[in-house]
Amino acid sequence: MPNILITNDDGIHAPGLRALVEALQDVATITVVAPSRDWSAAAQSLTLRQPIYCDKIAEREHAIEGTPADAMILALHTLLKQKPDLVISGINRGGNVGENVYYSGTVGAAMEAAINRIPAIAVSVVYGGREFDFAPAADFIRILAPLVLREGLLPGVMLNVNVPQNWGGEIRFTQQSSKITRNLLQPGSDPRGRRYYWLSEQQFSEGIEPGTDHAAIRDGAISITPLEVDRTHGPSLDHLSHWAKSLDQSKRS
Repeated sequence: MPNILITNDDGIHAPGLRALVEALQDVATITVVAPSRDWSAAAQSLTLRQPIYCDKIAEREHAIEGTPADAMILALHTLLKQKPDLVISGINRGGNVGENVYYSGTVGAAMEAAINRIPAIAVSVVYGGREFDFAPAADFIRILAPLVLREGLLPGVMLNVNVPQNWGGEIRFTQQSSKITRNLLQPGSDPRGRRYYWLSEQQFSEGIEPGTDHAAIRDGAISITPLEVDRTHGPSLDHLSHWAKSLDQSKRS
């Protein structure tokens, strides 16, 4: 059987991760290495100024006192005897579309796998309410994971999968949206008079670009967006090349 490594950013006991483990039990040999607590919006941050504790909580399961990317580094370089065939991060409680892919710990963990040239999927359920149903997303990954294992992904590429709570059965391969939310800052003061702000967001409902992850979710379709490690903007290399003479200090004298 293939080996699948599961992680997340909501914590190792999160119901989304547990739904994923349950769905894939007879598809592959499952190993879970995930943060011990919620690290939502941790992106791909690392713990550098304190030790990273690791506890074995069950057979083939380790809880990491660190970020999702920490969990991946420990799994890939210490805990596992061999690289997994596939890494799946999720199922996240809340969507990761548009600019949120830069902040998401769910995507960050999958991107850490992609950096190590391991096929990876980040999967999230998009819903605005409180009662999340992870079963449809888990069932979909049960179909998608064997396909990725069989067909593979290009090196340095991961899949960002977003499943709407009201999924109607349609699947779209999409581009990442541009900015889809407005940052909201709610001010306040604590009992000692110290100023604080609660950060939240408001999603745009107009101007949604066709062919994007946001458009797919709006229409009740699953969005699958390939994301790559290399963020170099190729056209700008040509555009900026003529700056070289102006910036070359050795030719100024």
